[in-house]
Amino acid sequence: MWSPLGEPVYKALWIAAVVSNVGSFMQEVGSAWLMTSIAPDPLKVALLQTAAYLPFFILAIPSGAFADVVDKRKLLIIGQFWMLASSLALGVLSIYGLVNAWVLLALTFMLAVGGAITGPAWNAAIPELVPKEKLEPAIALGGVGYNAARGVGSALGGLAVAALGPGPVFILNALSFVGVLFVFFNWKPVSKPPTRHRERMSGAVRAGFRFVSHSPALKAVLVRSGSYGACTSAMWALLPLIARKELHLDSLGYGILLAIFGAGTLIGASILPRMRSVISLDQVTGFGKLLFAGALLGLAYAQNLVTASMFMIGAGISWIIVNSMFSMGAQKASPAWVRARALAFHILVFLGTFAITSAMWGQIAQYTGLDIPLIAASGLLTASVFLCRPFPLGIAEMIDTTMSDHWTDPKLVHEPHPNHGPVLITCEYIIDPAKLTEFTEAMSELSIQRRRDGAFQWHLFSDVGNPRKQLETFLVESWAEHMRQHERVTVSDRLVEEKVNAFHIAPNPIAVRHFVNSYLPPELLKEIAVEESELV
Repeated sequence: MWSPLGEPVYKALWIAAVVSNVGSFMQEVGSAWLMTSIAPDPLKVALLQTAAYLPFFILAIPSGAFADVVDKRKLLIIGQFWMLASSLALGVLSIYGLVNAWVLLALTFMLAVGGAITGPAWNAAIPELVPKEKLEPAIALGGVGYNAARGVGSALGGLAVAALGPGPVFILNALSFVGVLFVFFNWKPVSKPPTRHRERMSGAVRAGFRFVSHSPALKAVLVRSGSYGACTSAMWALLPLIARKELHLDSLGYGILLAIFGAGTLIGASILPRMRSVISLDQVTGFGKLLFAGALLGLAYAQNLVTASMFMIGAGISWIIVNSMFSMGAQKASPAWVRARALAFHILVFLGTFAITSAMWGQIAQYTGLDIPLIAASGLLTASVFLCRPFPLGIAEMIDTTMSDHWTDPKLVHEPHPNHGPVLITCEYIIDPAKLTEFTEAMSELSIQRRRDGAFQWHLFSDVGNPRKQLETFLVESWAEHMRQHERVTVSDRLVEEKVNAFHIAPNPIAVRHFVNSYLPPELLKEIAVEESELV
């Protein structure tokens, strides 16, 4: 697990991130305890979780697209400065007694905006910091550092809030971003050869949606992570009030409770490699979900810190193993060209459902008490283990997203304008009519690839005068997008194409032709000029 620390940049960033996350969890304790002091009703306390995660729901997709088309390093630096300023402002206002419930929610939201800006870029940068064989342990090690920081930061936060009050804790969190900024300022990413046709933001967002909608592996991650986030949010939304009202703890006791959860995540991280060696990815996540469901049920009836701590350890074990599997699945399902956008969708679904359902659980608790939402969430999480079976995570492990670069450039009399479109591509196959069923099945798999990598329409036609002749057609929105499609094909894509090409029995190669829209009216020329001025 520790091998990625042999990479100097990853090691420096990992250490800086642990320090920064200690500050973040100190702030989380301070914010939660401050809210229970100034507005101790379930809805407002739960809205703190909504404020912390709603920006991810709003900004994850554009942030992911932005991270794929601009310099990730600059984006990460801007986001870190934003979070430093937000935390510092909250600290100063708290020291001067100017924070009420709505100010706390607003500045928590602003702090989370920085996290939403940097989240996809941060995750997408990991494969640039470690070699491919160290990616899985690097993801797991990131979770270990994050959750070790949770344990230390929560305990220190409880102690600091009790001794100093929330304001100084918020300022300490602001200072914790300095180390990460130092690493990013000194990080020199390996420069990549520029693509011939740079993506615009709008096109990047559309390409991201298209990829996700035609990636079964990524959709499996999204369905499973969404169900997990929706149910586990009940604990996080209500935990400050459970600590204060049910367990009769002070801020230090609440920090200890969170630290015990952090200890559970470290236990989970230590047993995860062994679990992965003996059971499948889907079985690991199923076990983790059931474990958290049991923790939710136990917390509904816990009467003291000792009992609650036992269930928090179980919740922590579940949290690290399940989220590590989701992160690994999303990484493995996403090729480099769309990785930040794909991970942004993962963040959007997980934290978006987390934000929305946190408010929902708080509203329910206002009318039913704190135990009913926990019991309901436990039941729903248990049910999701069985309801999510049609969406196996294991398919992500069978994908090789290494860039293949096996498509050759078309032979052209003249190069079309990059924005000229749509573009029609046709591929003519000559097959044995007796194998038509097998061919169409293989083509169905190929159609997913074509749509995922850029096509907005795909069709397969049979020649009524010659049943041996099959014509594949697909439409791409512009010439530039089709040339980007050439750069997106992976090793797994090549294997699908080879399976299809094996049905071609003619002595000549498969005939591939390219057609562009014959009409290019003046209005489109003006539109092209405007779009070119808006390049990211």
